[in-house]
Amino acid sequence: MAQNQAMTREARKASQTRSPQKGGRGRGQGPKRPLWRRIIRWALLIILAGIVFGGALFFYYAKDAPKLTTEELTKGGSSVVLASNDHQITRLGSENRSYVKSSEIPQQLKDAVVSIEDKRFYSEPLGIDPIRIVSSALHNVTNPNSAPQGGSTLTQQLIKLSYFSTNKSDQTLKRKAQEAWLAMQAQQKYSKEQILEYYINKVFMSNGAYGMGTAATLYYGKSLSQLTLAQTALLAGIPNAPSSYDPFVHPEAAKARRDLVIQAMLANKKITSAQAQEAINTPIASGLKSQSEVTASENNAIIADAYLQEVVKQVKKLGYDPYRDNLTIKTNLNWDAQQHLYDLVNGDAIAFPDDSMQTGVTVTDPNNGNVIAMVGNRKVGKVQMALNHATQTDRSNGSTMKPLLDYAPAIEYLNWATNHTVDDSAYTYPGTNIQLKDWDLQYQGEMTMRQALAVSRNIPAVRTLETVGISKASSFVSNLGIKIASDAGLSVGIGANLSSLQVASAYNAFANGGTYYKPQYVASITTADKVVHHYNDSEGQTAMKSSTAYMITDMLKDVITSGSGTATQISGLYQAGKTGTTGYTDEELAKNPALNNTVKDSWFAGYTKHYSIAVWTGYDKSAQQGVANQTIAQLIYRNMMSYLSANVTNSDWSKPSTVVRVGNVLYVKGHQPATTTEKTPSSSSSSSSSESSSSSVESSSSSIESSESSESSSEEPTTPDENNTSSEDNTGSGGTTTPGTGGSEENNSSSASTSSSVQQPAQ
Repeated sequence: MAQNQAMTREARKASQTRSPQKGGRGRGQGPKRPLWRRIIRWALLIILAGIVFGGALFFYYAKDAPKLTTEELTKGGSSVVLASNDHQITRLGSENRSYVKSSEIPQQLKDAVVSIEDKRFYSEPLGIDPIRIVSSALHNVTNPNSAPQGGSTLTQQLIKLSYFSTNKSDQTLKRKAQEAWLAMQAQQKYSKEQILEYYINKVFMSNGAYGMGTAATLYYGKSLSQLTLAQTALLAGIPNAPSSYDPFVHPEAAKARRDLVIQAMLANKKITSAQAQEAINTPIASGLKSQSEVTASENNAIIADAYLQEVVKQVKKLGYDPYRDNLTIKTNLNWDAQQHLYDLVNGDAIAFPDDSMQTGVTVTDPNNGNVIAMVGNRKVGKVQMALNHATQTDRSNGSTMKPLLDYAPAIEYLNWATNHTVDDSAYTYPGTNIQLKDWDLQYQGEMTMRQALAVSRNIPAVRTLETVGISKASSFVSNLGIKIASDAGLSVGIGANLSSLQVASAYNAFANGGTYYKPQYVASITTADKVVHHYNDSEGQTAMKSSTAYMITDMLKDVITSGSGTATQISGLYQAGKTGTTGYTDEELAKNPALNNTVKDSWFAGYTKHYSIAVWTGYDKSAQQGVANQTIAQLIYRNMMSYLSANVTNSDWSKPSTVVRVGNVLYVKGHQPATTTEKTPSSSSSSSSSESSSSSVESSSSSIESSESSESSSEEPTTPDENNTSSEDNTGSGGTTTPGTGGSEENNSSSASTSSSVQQPAQ
């Protein structure tokens, strides 16, 4: 029994081994799955996991992507600045870019760009091209020694240029994810034409140019629509590697790239074989401007630096951003005059003592206030936005103030005649113990207003201001764009802190008969949408009576013919003007004895009926060095005025009916002596309306000759061009001091007596 049971168990085990249970497999039995199927299975699982992980990572990075805005895609534009004759001066902006609307971009250029950069551009629904990405990746893997291919679409390139760095080191996975995300957004937000417009205006085109419209002007002097096929293809090929395809530096590489663009256009069926061959046969230099012409814009910006600074200020005041608004700014700049002025102060036509001596010069048109030329410095190299001495207001204008603040108000309000008696005798500023004296430490006694102004005596000027009253005089010059400090003392009558711009603009009113025009730099602004806005001060404002302007002008002629400004004489030219200097105080001379026989500031301001010019000369470090040759300002004026006057009419000022002339004396009508009748002066009088300011003109009157001869004994010998310039007044006026003198040099030391601080300049 037991044996049978044992056999039964053995038989059962054997049976189980031979015949597995239904629905199951015996251990180690049955067909196995092939290895390749298992690999595919795991690969699919890995790919799926990669997609999930990649998608999660993509959106993780994308959530931090910058916001897509039209402003970012289009910003970076610049404004072109033109002279009055439409000569392009420069462009303003961090990027030299002229924006071109899609309607202004020729189809030929669009075809060229799409053919070489992204031939599936118009059929891409996402803004990215997966096929291109894969093919580029395969090419880069299989051809490691060839130039790498990019998988970016035009849309992606636009995003990259607008938001991200183009440096290879910055092309991280995070940045590529954000780039793709923004490209997909751009595809949904903008049309293909808009994206292409943004791209064509965004790309860097070498030589400082951004945008193909800018490059067309830069390289060919044309608009995009005027380019040939070969020229268009060159521009379309440059963005791929701007430095490598610079046609000036690498003409052979540029031609090879250009020809590649032409072949791509042919393959894309945008041009015929004949057109392609003709373009390929075109030399790369065909129509190309010279490199020197291309770099001229930078030189122009240097030449007109001071003027451009003021243009920027005015444009901003008008509510525009000249660096981003893609404006065309037409200015009042006379380019030829600007070039001449720049060369004059930076060349060797005038013997400056050294390169450290600075100058600020403003040239205006008296008939409308337009600023037509300006230099703000000299010998500063290729520096832009340098210190503009033409507009700085921290240096005294010296005696160029006398006609403005002293004598013109006396005529305007007190009806003084040109022979009104003024007193050049000992004078102490009221309420102080401060004496006022001239460079020669002498007194000339009684003299006429004409004489005092011609030889520029200080004391008569200050006495005149005291008689008129600072309040009235300040009100008078406020109509000329000059603000006098409310606490100014009488010494402001012989100098205040003014710029050459202010002086030239104020003298405009003398030149034109009494009207003040605000200085104008900008003639018109054309916005990006082609709307033109014009700017001018066509009306101006009446600043003084015509009688005042005429009488001041008549007296200022004597400054040039026989007074302190004889170095400015121009044969046959009707002109008037005024010298000005400011000296050093006792304290300044004690600290630096080398400043003896020098002045801190030297000026000349003069005008004709066509031009007003104000010139300042001096040193930035005036405590270390002063102006020894005071005629340099006069010589700058003379040279510039001679240049400007060569091609305009030359006529004297017409006496208004409100002025009566008796001999060489002018009266405000109604205030002449009752027993006199109007007479024409003798031809020898320099104040005659027919008088010419030639170098051979004699002294206007024997009394002026007398005053000059009394001074000449203390003058040192002068060169022919410096004749009589040592009779200039204000050499030592810097030593006159009184509290509250505004910005005048006399304000430096309120406790020092002028008599010991004034110094005679070396001639």
